[in-house]
Amino acid sequence: MAELSQSLVTGAAGFIGSHVVDELLKRGHHVVALDDLSGGFRDNVNPQARFVAGSVLDSALIGKLFDEHRFDYVFHLAAYAAEGLSHFIRRFNYENNLVGSINLINASVNHDVKCFVFTSSIAVYGRNQLPMTEELIPQPEDPYGISKYAVELDLRAAHELFGLNYVIFRPHNVYGERQNIGDRYRNVIGIFMNNILQGKPLPIFGDGEQSRAFSYIGDVAPIIAESAVLPSAYNQIFNVGADQPYTINELARAVCQALATDFYPSYLPSRSEVKHAYATHERVAKVFGYKPRYTLAAGIERMAAWVRTTGTRHSQQFGQLDIERNLPPSWKD
Repeated sequence: MAELSQSLVTGAAGFIGSHVVDELLKRGHHVVALDDLSGGFRDNVNPQARFVAGSVLDSALIGKLFDEHRFDYVFHLAAYAAEGLSHFIRRFNYENNLVGSINLINASVNHDVKCFVFTSSIAVYGRNQLPMTEELIPQPEDPYGISKYAVELDLRAAHELFGLNYVIFRPHNVYGERQNIGDRYRNVIGIFMNNILQGKPLPIFGDGEQSRAFSYIGDVAPIIAESAVLPSAYNQIFNVGADQPYTINELARAVCQALATDFYPSYLPSRSEVKHAYATHERVAKVFGYKPRYTLAAGIERMAAWVRTTGTRHSQQFGQLDIERNLPPSWKD
């Protein structure tokens, strides 16, 4: 009987990470699920995985896990993905999203990992680069995008000098079951659904005409899980997600329809963000045979059904900010 692949998933109690754990288990991997539970939930983790509570910043713990399990593959999804907030939590952003990643890359090189799979973001592209294609030169606008791009560059350097194979994904606006709908700073669909459950208006920054392509988790997690054992994907970057962009106003109406409620927006002052963001997916389609299966309406319906059973979550303020100047007023409450 062939030995099971040994895989580490970071951010495994989070939204995308927990779904990647499920997909790897379906594919016969032995999974170690690492998460510090700062943004995820223990009950998100499949009980067939071995859960370890800990941080990617704990280099001693990382070394111990690599020594014990001799991982074949690393799936690095641990990050605090709040683009807008990252301007105000710069130290936290770079420590968690950059330094933590370097700890994992170092361990992967030292333990001869076969492939390092990294979830980056289309935040690396910045503004005015539409459609976003993998051939564009990234010009990130916020510390979150900057940290993600820095990790991409480090992976390329580690491959060139040490032979560490990698696959980089740039997913965008992923939503679905297990998303933390109580996080006030990110995940607009979750914020909308959480507010609807509490009878609150939907917060929309600016005029709501900014647009994004919203990607259902069922179209993203299987591709990430498959990539590590697909040598044709190695050392490449892939956009992954939905093709069709929608405005925030259109999105809000779709969420209201799924939860059978009236459209009740609260328009807030605009914030510093990219106005329009959508990507092409020819490369991932060619290598993976990828084609999104879920429409926005279908994905939102599935998430809404889950939200009805789990109920509302209460948002908390982030905590200590590095900078408070120009903080959106709605984040000061």
